[in-house]
Amino acid sequence: MKLYHHPLSGHVHRVRLLLSLLGLQHELITVDLLKGEHKTPEFLGLNSFGQLPVLDDDGVIVPDSNAILVYLARREGRTDWLPQGALAEARVQRWLSVAAGEIAFGPAAARVVQLFGREVDTTDMIARAHRILSLIDAALSSRPWVAELDTDHPTIADVALYSYIARAPEGNVDLSAYLNVQAWLARIEALPGFVPMVVSPVGLAA
Repeated sequence: MKLYHHPLSGHVHRVRLLLSLLGLQHELITVDLLKGEHKTPEFLGLNSFGQLPVLDDDGVIVPDSNAILVYLARREGRTDWLPQGALAEARVQRWLSVAAGEIAFGPAAARVVQLFGREVDTTDMIARAHRILSLIDAALSSRPWVAELDTDHPTIADVALYSYIARAPEGNVDLSAYLNVQAWLARIEALPGFVPMVVSPVGLAA
């Protein structure tokens, strides 16, 4: 199993995290985004969108981080990470959509600006980040994991949200007010097989 990755990408990290939590051996293949390697014909042959990550499972090519999370959970038959049933799956999918929407355009986008020193006003990104963090913090006030399920086990929804929330301070998003979110981050980091995302000294993390 091969994972095409870049160490600064939270989209990649969420896949690396699940692979490690599941104990799946894999080879990391670095794609240098700054050199434009994700736009080469070779890489576009794997993912025509020119985006990371891409999973190569013995010739089965799966692009998109959230799609890979679903694929891995189903491939391994891990209904603890992706419960079956219409309502349970819908409740997990809701948070995968949040990861691809509010998180991507909030804390993740603000972090990219700081990482690459872009001259972009991040006011709206940071405001969006705080709005979704407030909602997540409220959800976590009544349960240990984000999906509204009758289980004490995390799901791929938690994995999908973790990386960019953990590194939100790099985009000048302060997490200090979100005590439930902080406790949730600590619970994920205490899971057997947890692998951290690289820390970049920018924003509030500088």
